[in-house]
Amino acid sequence: MRLALVHDWLNQMGGAEDVLETLVARYPAAPVHTSIYWREGMPAAYREWDIRTTWMDHLPGIHRHHRPYLPLYPVAFAGLDLAEYDVVLSNKSGFCHGVHTGATTHICYCLAPTRYVWEFDAYTSSESPSAVARRALRPVIALLRRWDYRAAQAVTHFIAISRAVQQRIRAYYGRESVVIHPPVDTSAFATAPGTNRTQLAGDGGYYLIVSRLIGYRGIDLAVRAFNQMGRRLVIAGEGPDQSRLQRMAGPGISLLGRVPREELIELFANCRAYVLPGVEDFGIAPLQAQAAGRPVIAFAGGGALETVIDGETGLFFNESAPGALAEAVVALDGLSIDAQACRANADRFASNVFEEKLDRFVTTACASQSAVGT
Repeated sequence: MRLALVHDWLNQMGGAEDVLETLVARYPAAPVHTSIYWREGMPAAYREWDIRTTWMDHLPGIHRHHRPYLPLYPVAFAGLDLAEYDVVLSNKSGFCHGVHTGATTHICYCLAPTRYVWEFDAYTSSESPSAVARRALRPVIALLRRWDYRAAQAVTHFIAISRAVQQRIRAYYGRESVVIHPPVDTSAFATAPGTNRTQLAGDGGYYLIVSRLIGYRGIDLAVRAFNQMGRRLVIAGEGPDQSRLQRMAGPGISLLGRVPREELIELFANCRAYVLPGVEDFGIAPLQAQAAGRPVIAFAGGGALETVIDGETGLFFNESAPGALAEAVVALDGLSIDAQACRANADRFASNVFEEKLDRFVTTACASQSAVGT
């Protein structure tokens, strides 16, 4: 079976890249087709992959600033003909599902319907574009929305990463999907010594966020809450919102920027709790925290509703406000959290579970397509 992988862009690290790494490990002979690849900015291990880029890879400054080129991605992917393969597996949050596949079985692993197209106002609200800029962009967004919808109709099968994404695929694309949760490398994380029953109250330490620093993720809400409480908050990650968050941060808040994986594992293992202040499509980092035996304080929405057990592996807060998050932080102080329960919950999403489900789906989809062809 000749299989090709497709990914939106390779110039930053995040959950999408975690998924891609698992896909490459599972299908090592498959080339990775993508719009751009910043060789120096991505992990050295990627240099061993068969990565094939589009003409966009040669555009000036695109590796560090890919978002200004937004209208060009549909053109680049639509011009990418992958009909020679038996299966195309796209790992999509942007426009990579728009590749030409002909009669080839195209399975789209949908991390999210293109957020900045379908949720433009919410996506840009924290970036404060001028009214003139918003008006100028709306016709472009309308065109991109029509293209995105048409591209989705050519996909053979959709897989959603969560029930929340499944609902949006149905609403925006009019397509049905199955849910296969993303892989979490739980084997890389271990509970710290003596944390079978961790009493959180009074143990000092810090709370943790690991995320791309993008406005819609609500990290500014956490910064305001922890400024008010005077508790320590460590934020690992980089992104366009980094300078704004740094200006907001009080003395108890540390923004570390991009952190090597080895240090991240330690940060997870030693934090008091992981904080998820916004709505995530799924959210791998909260499960990494649970794999390390740490609880999660999460806004009650999106993927967290599927990955956090309220009162057992963490706590939810129901209002997107600093005060509501602060109340949940204080409430968690009074709970005894079972680190092994956190770990057991995370193991439900382990990489091997993902691989088994995806393999079955790919095999069944190919068999079904072959039957139709005959």
